[in-house]
Amino acid sequence: MSDLVPPPATSGKSLMERVEDALLPLINLVFLLLMFFIVAGQLADTPLPDLPAASQAEQRQAPDADLMVLADGKWQVDGESVSRETLTTQLPAPDESAPLKIAAGEDVAMSDLEELLSILEDNGYSEVILLTEPSEQ
Repeated sequence: MSDLVPPPATSGKSLMERVEDALLPLINLVFLLLMFFIVAGQLADTPLPDLPAASQAEQRQAPDADLMVLADGKWQVDGESVSRETLTTQLPAPDESAPLKIAAGEDVAMSDLEELLSILEDNGYSEVILLTEPSEQ
């Protein structure tokens, strides 16, 4: 009876020599990857920007918003308080290509936002962008 699998072609090499020959491409690949990451790490020398939460409270700037909603329920446009009657005259005209930006602090009640959004919707503002800031814990 003959074997179904032919014996391995050893070409006169021992088992250890064949294992070393099989590991050589893997070692070359690991070396090339190591060199790539060393070079890529040197090229990316520009520091990352500071995260917003990492900056100090004194360095915070006002958000780029058309309307700011304060915690006490008051509204500001360009740093000046506005009333319910003068709100729409102080804001830019409704434009679907440029939605109205509203900045709200973390202490603003949802009822205040609902009232404001209802007023804006009645005056033709169909899209708004609500800018918020996560609470610091």
